[in-house]
Amino acid sequence: MSRDLVTAKRYAKALFDVAQQQGIVSEVEEQLKLIAETLRENADVQKVLASPGIASANKVELLRGAFADSVSAIVMNTLELLIARGRQHLIPEVYESFVRIAGEKLNKAQAIVYTARQLSNDELNALTAHFAQVTGKSITAEQVVEPALIGGVKVRIGDTLYDGSLSGKLDRLAKSMGIQAL
Repeated sequence: MSRDLVTAKRYAKALFDVAQQQGIVSEVEEQLKLIAETLRENADVQKVLASPGIASANKVELLRGAFADSVSAIVMNTLELLIARGRQHLIPEVYESFVRIAGEKLNKAQAIVYTARQLSNDELNALTAHFAQVTGKSITAEQVVEPALIGGVKVRIGDTLYDGSLSGKLDRLAKSMGIQAL
């Protein structure tokens, strides 16, 4: 495990503990998601945060201006601490670690459902209910349409991938016959 991942887990665990004490775990998770998505989508903000020539105070002010109305004091304090210590690059990893820690502690899991076509809400709910039974956890699902799957479904929950896609079945059949898959 890399040093950065260990550090991100430490920050996430501390943030989770405070959020749990205040009873705002879900809210903090949503706030971290907003921040991580914003950073992922905005290259300019990434450049500013990564720039060693810009003072930490200016970076904090940028984030305060962008997120002051959207995030709690504990999330903002965590961001300030990461920036002050030159670890702003860990923000997405802190979010991912927070989600895993919260999932373990609260018996929840995030699933990414890959399908060849858009599922209806009823189909997605049925799939979510099935995997809730399989894992014994409360599942929140996010759907990704991936036409290359041809049909069927792939579901990633944490580090586990359940592959029931037609393309996956064809790949496994080709391997079992000693044929290189496409």
